[in-house]
Formats: sequence, C-alpha cells, structure tokens
Amino acid sequence: MAEGTEVVFVDGVRTPFGRAGEKGIYWNTRADDLIVKAMIELLERNPSLPKDRVDDVAIAATTQQGDQGLTLGRTSALLAGLPSTVPGYAIDRMCAGAMTSVTTVAGGIAIGAYDVAIAGGVEHMGRHPMGFNADPNPRFVAEKLVSEDALNMGKTAERIHDRFPGLTKERSDHYAMRSQQKLAAAYAAGKIQQDLVPVAVRSEQGWGLATEDEGMRPQTTMEGLATLKTPFRPHGRVTAGNASPLTDGATVALLASKKAAKELGLTPRMKLVSFAYAGVPPEIMGIGPIPSTEKALKKAGLSIGDIGLMEFNEAFAVQVLSLMDHFGIDDEDPRVNRWGGAIAVGHPLAASGVRLMLQLARHFEDHPEVRYGLTALCIGLGQGGSVIWENPNWNGRKWQSGQLGREAKELAKSRKAAK
Repeated sequence: MAEGTEVVFVDGVRTPFGRAGEKGIYWNTRADDLIVKAMIELLERNPSLPKDRVDDVAIAATTQQGDQGLTLGRTSALLAGLPSTVPGYAIDRMCAGAMTSVTTVAGGIAIGAYDVAIAGGVEHMGRHPMGFNADPNPRFVAEKLVSEDALNMGKTAERIHDRFPGLTKERSDHYAMRSQQKLAAAYAAGKIQQDLVPVAVRSEQGWGLATEDEGMRPQTTMEGLATLKTPFRPHGRVTAGNASPLTDGATVALLASKKAAKELGLTPRMKLVSFAYAGVPPEIMGIGPIPSTEKALKKAGLSIGDIGLMEFNEAFAVQVLSLMDHFGIDDEDPRVNRWGGAIAVGHPLAASGVRLMLQLARHFEDHPEVRYGLTALCIGLGQGGSVIWENPNWNGRKWQSGQLGREAKELAKSRKAAK
C-alpha cells in the first residue's frame, strides 16, 4: 500500500469467554450488552480518540436474531455512547465474522473512505445456537450440491481424519492437551488478562463479575481425553476434548490509517500486510485456511518461512493439524498458538477472529525479532480466512525459533509456580 493508506491495528479488547447454556456465566446477559461493554472499554483505553472521528462500526454475528440482531454495528455504537453521526452495520461470515469485520473496514481505510473504524464480533451461543431457525435450501441435498454432513461441523472434522490417516486421534488429543496447558501457563504469567474487560453477570446466586475464561480445563490428561465419547460417529476421533466448546463472548478492535493514528496520538500495534479468503468443499470445511493462507502469502510476496508467529483458531484439533502438516510445521512449533487456543479458551463463532489478533499483537510486543505474523481460521460452509500482519516493533533482526522456545519454557515454569 502507498504511504498514507497503510492500515494499522491500534488496539483491541474482549470479554472473558463463557460456556454456552443455562450453566454458563452469560446465560442472563444480553449478547448486545457483551459487545457494548467491550466497545466502551476500547474507547476508554484510547482517550485521545474523539468519538466523532470514528467513521464506521462493523460488528459480526453468525445468528443475527433477537439480542444479536437489528444491525448490531449501529445499535451497539449508539449504546456504547458514540455520537448518532457514527454509522454502523452487521456482518456474517460465520466463524470469520470478526475477521471479516476487520478486513472490510481495513479496505475502506486503504482506499481513503475511512480514517478510523471499529470492528468486532459477538456470539451468544447459549441464546442463539449456530443455525437456529435457519432453513437451508433443499436443493443443497436434493441436487447433491453438498453432502448432508456439510452443516454439521463435527462431521466435517471427522472427514479430515478420514482424508489424512496421519492425523490420528492421539495427535488431536495431544494437541488439545497442550492447548489447555499453554493457556493455563499464559494466565499464570498474566498474559491473557491484559486485554480482558470484566463483565457484571447475574445468576440465581446474585450478581458477580466475569474476569476470566470459563471453559479452561488445565488438568486435562491424555488418559482422560481417551475416555471421551465420539458424538459425531461411532468409534470416531472427534470429541468434546479435542474440539472447541460452545461459547459466548465478544471482541472488538480499533483500526486506523497510519496517518490518522499519528495525528490522533494512537500507537499502532500491528500493520496489515495482506488478507485472503478461500472456498473449499463444505463437507471438509476445516481445510479452508490452507488455500486462504497460500493466497495471503502470495499477495504479500512471502513464504510460510517468513512468518515468525501464528495464531490459528482451534475449531477442532484435527483442523489445525491439517494446516500445520500442509506447511510442514511441527505439532510443537513454538511459533503456533503460544498461549493456547479455542480448544481451551472457547470459540464464540463470529468473535474469534479478533481474539487471534489480540494475542498476536501481544506476541509482537514481546518479540521484536519477529517481523511477520499470521492469523487464520476455518469457516463453516467451506471457507478459510487468513490475515498477515507486520510487527511495528521489529528490530531488523531475523526471528529465531530458539528464543521463542525459551519463552515457552518460562511460561510453563510460571504455571507450575502458580499451582
């Protein structure tokens, strides 16, 4: 991009993620209140930004009805205290909702239509399960446009296991266990809390405060994972332990042109390099990030070897492993999901894309030797999305995986010390 049209990620926050359903922390909390709470926190963290300088607000949700319907970008902007002159809209690209919100407003910034924009996503899967009240066209099945399994994400994950015999259940379980361990270590080291906004919640016991992700299972073991049922297929390989749980939560980010950020005293935490979306057969939707990452790398003139840090959404362990195998990345590569992922933290569909960006921005601060990072996720109905970012803190050196490995060991020590 030419000077003056560079797009920067300024800041972002998220709510703690909660378990979906009646026992979850957000059962009595509205979906729009979650995104509003995050948006208010984002604005308060950036007091040098005049509210009337926000040019647009894009908020995603997968199931746009009830308290997460009614053009969320506009309604949440008004509820968060932005002037009535600030417009807003809603987006749906299922699991890539927040990512698409970011890349859509980024496109507006890149061509000069916007200076500053807010983008994010929310999903209250307890109130609005994925696909609830949807009415898929009968032609999809009658004309064999897609498999009957295409709308069941767990069955699509089982198909990846079928396609790649090297992706065993044992590998998926081990990856899932490590995700739980890495998230626990990051919490013990105070890493995750930096971008969480506490949310007041109400239950039968009274009022409380959500301050951390609810779905963590740090004591997960391989022995325990081996005993779990395979709900999507008899004797299958996908379980509740090696897949992301149903989750409620919201994320929001502040994007700007490099010029506007400087004018307003906003410090960029990442610079957008390229992004891409791609389609794959819906019945194996989990491999979507493979072609989208290849496209994004090609647009950026980079190879996977240039990427020093990676945040992949863990819809299913097998889905991430298929991506890593394609690019020759080891299961324990320290560049990948250093603080765990959606298997441990949760996956509130349309909100997850910005969570990946929040963590990558923090990694960039800790690792000035890393120049480029990647955020990527699979998308229901057979798509993938990938965004490549540049580290503004880059010190001109080439990243070394050995240093990343040493930090991973320090995080593990922090977790043991916290027990």
